[in-house]
Amino acid sequence: MTAALLRLNHRTFASLRKHRNYRLFFTGQIVSLAGTWMQNVALAWYVVTLTDSAVAVGFLAFCRFAPFTVFGLYAGVLADRLDNRRLVMATQVGQMVVSIALAALAFSGSANVVLVYALALAGGVGLVFDGPGRQALTYQMVGRAELSNAIALNSSLFNAARVIGPAIAGALIAVTGVGVCFAINAVSFLAVLTGLMLMREEELFSLDRGAPPTFLNGVRELFAYVRRTPAVKAVLATVAVVSTVGFNFHVILPLLASETLHAGPEVFGLLSAAFGGGALVGALLSASLGRASWKALLGGTSGFSIAMLLLAPVSHAAPAALLLFVTGVAFTLWTANSNAILQLAAPDHLRGRVISLFLFAFAGLAPIGGLLSGWLVDVGGTELAFGVSGVVGLTMTAYAVAQRPFAPSYSA
Repeated sequence: MTAALLRLNHRTFASLRKHRNYRLFFTGQIVSLAGTWMQNVALAWYVVTLTDSAVAVGFLAFCRFAPFTVFGLYAGVLADRLDNRRLVMATQVGQMVVSIALAALAFSGSANVVLVYALALAGGVGLVFDGPGRQALTYQMVGRAELSNAIALNSSLFNAARVIGPAIAGALIAVTGVGVCFAINAVSFLAVLTGLMLMREEELFSLDRGAPPTFLNGVRELFAYVRRTPAVKAVLATVAVVSTVGFNFHVILPLLASETLHAGPEVFGLLSAAFGGGALVGALLSASLGRASWKALLGGTSGFSIAMLLLAPVSHAAPAALLLFVTGVAFTLWTANSNAILQLAAPDHLRGRVISLFLFAFAGLAPIGGLLSGWLVDVGGTELAFGVSGVVGLTMTAYAVAQRPFAPSYSA
């Protein structure tokens, strides 16, 4: 048993042991992502306190994710044209400026929700161009052999921050208000920028990109690739539908806390942290696999959907937190393996665009999903929103199972 655990640990952190550039990136993200999650929680609670409206929170999600709908596909073309490290540095600076503006607005005492929406929209623009560049940079930092491991470790870090950030944010909002969360996030971007500047370019893995794609032809080439690759098509379809209908926690969780559980920001923060804790466990499980797994993808999608159905009738904080933990485990198994399968299948010259299509599937329709969730909560409470999400998720799991014979092996 001890030997098995040692082998598990050896596989789990392989990318960190082997690659200095990735260690720098990972270290910077430890600080920055905690600040990001503090801001996510604070922003949702800010809108709740300004409007006391489920639809207003749904519109916040619309503003945050609308840039994925408008620019998502073209962001991947840009990632396939530019130096990914410099692209990520630029997007980090842009998001830091948005956080500074949010902090100034909150400290001013203004109740201008329109300006909050505008800043959320600006932050979304930064995120949409950051995603493909960041994911493509991960491939350059670790290479093909450790890509699945690094994707899972990135997810573990993201979800560890999802635990820490919301818990701290809930306490800070209750004591000091949302402005402090925005200010801390602004400062946290310095950590990741420092890591990016200290990287050694000669240690990055080279890419065989060929001629830089034009924006229009680049998108055409991407869709031609997806049409002739059934496994990729199946993964993207599942991610698109389940994410749009099912993964709208940025809308549902604040309303679960405030309306269903009749609680304050502390409970909201703890519920978010419970989901994040489960997602962290799921990410570490994915990292220990050492390869992209269709079984983990399908198990994660079905587990996520069943947990959403079980959440529908819950009206107390403790069981809600427990089920959100389970939901988090399943969510990361599903998304991390989807991401790795798509990246390992993609050729170098298309990787940025394939990533952008994955992110578009995951977040590009989120504006519609956010409005849908806000409407479902208005009509039937969080019970209806969770129930619809679970049914749709199980339907798409059945579709993915039917397509699985077309899926090749994705071992590194």
